[in-house]
Amino acid sequence: MTTTIQRVLYAVTLPVLLIAGWWFATANSTSFFWPPLSTIVDVFPETWFEGRFGADVVPSIVRLLVGYAIALVIGIAVGLAVGSSRVLRETAEPVLEFLRAIPPPVLVPVIMLFAGIGDGMKVSVIAFGCVWPILLNTVEGVRGVDEVLSDTARTYGLGTATRVRTLTLRAASPQIMAGARQALSVGIILMVISEMFAASNGLGFTTVQFQRSFAIPEMWTGIILLGLIGVVLATIFRLVERRVLSWYLGLRAAQRKG
Repeated sequence: MTTTIQRVLYAVTLPVLLIAGWWFATANSTSFFWPPLSTIVDVFPETWFEGRFGADVVPSIVRLLVGYAIALVIGIAVGLAVGSSRVLRETAEPVLEFLRAIPPPVLVPVIMLFAGIGDGMKVSVIAFGCVWPILLNTVEGVRGVDEVLSDTARTYGLGTATRVRTLTLRAASPQIMAGARQALSVGIILMVISEMFAASNGLGFTTVQFQRSFAIPEMWTGIILLGLIGVVLATIFRLVERRVLSWYLGLRAAQRKG
């Protein structure tokens, strides 16, 4: 219990200090672009919870989750194939490195030509940006699987599907989860960027509209809401990661004690 309390204190101390510093630093602010934090807090509920939550926040999160899920499926599947085959890896690596180097926002006009200006374009941008950390980490994770274990699995006559499920995915899961964690942060950024192009709703669209109409306190609420969504998603991901990697975390803890 004491350890849990200490972790909670460590987690909240810096955010509390930053918020307190922001509050007191802007308490008497008369700047149009840097309003008091108290003003931002006052307008936050009416800005987002009186109609905009369902119209803007929910669509943004749905696009993010759909694009992220597509990236997970493609990244893990392709990563398994590339990581398991030396020939395929040598053949695909130049193309993968080329595509990875292209910033996803640059492709927004191109994706718009094929996917239109609807949700498909936004989901495609998110998926394209999120897939690379997952794919490349999966490749490295698969390449790092112990060859002795792989040979033993073949010797015992385990089929390819069983071998992938029980050995390869399990052994590569720490690196796959590391890539998935990076991809989640990338996805939030691309969610906002994709909604700045030919959009009619979403967090990114609405926050930019506030800025263009000089509704500065409301603009700041959008930025804060994005940060809060990031914290919530990161917390959920951490819980899922602990469950998926419980065997790995337990092994590391045992090694430290030993």
